[in-house]
Amino acid sequence: MIAPYGTFFVTGNHEYYSGVDQWLDETDRLGMKNLINSNELISKAGDQIVIAGVTDFRAHQIKPAHRSDPELALRSVPEDITKIVLAHQPNSIHSVHETGADLQLSGHTHGGQFWPFTYPVKMTHPYIAGLHDHQGTQIYVNRGTGYWGPPLRIGVPAEITLIRLKKKVVS
Repeated sequence: MIAPYGTFFVTGNHEYYSGVDQWLDETDRLGMKNLINSNELISKAGDQIVIAGVTDFRAHQIKPAHRSDPELALRSVPEDITKIVLAHQPNSIHSVHETGADLQLSGHTHGGQFWPFTYPVKMTHPYIAGLHDHQGTQIYVNRGTGYWGPPLRIGVPAEITLIRLKKKVVS
């Protein structure tokens, strides 16, 4: 697959458990753009969008310099540009919403992975799968293709999502 506008990477909780600096070195070596509370401007045919990324919601507990900071990630971005924020954990939506971002893309929850585990996941995460509106900011949570803990998924199918962005037509 060719990504003409780049391949972007944000940290999740497991990168911090197993040596985040080595993960960042490797993704950099692979040509990915590491978004550590930062952004990239993408231009096409005179239109622009910003892809921003924040560190994991709890990264600061392991690496204090990596406190998740959506405001910093979007500080330099004009208000009239569409802003998409990559944030591993859906819980980032509260601070991402305050920045005026248009869309947050997340994962982390595995969609609850298997019943009845879906219930405690729903108690700790505002959104565990799919598209939601959070006070005017859209959030999409991907269920992913892997698992955590037991190698199984019950009632929660694996997912790869294709998102097609369309220009808003103003009349």
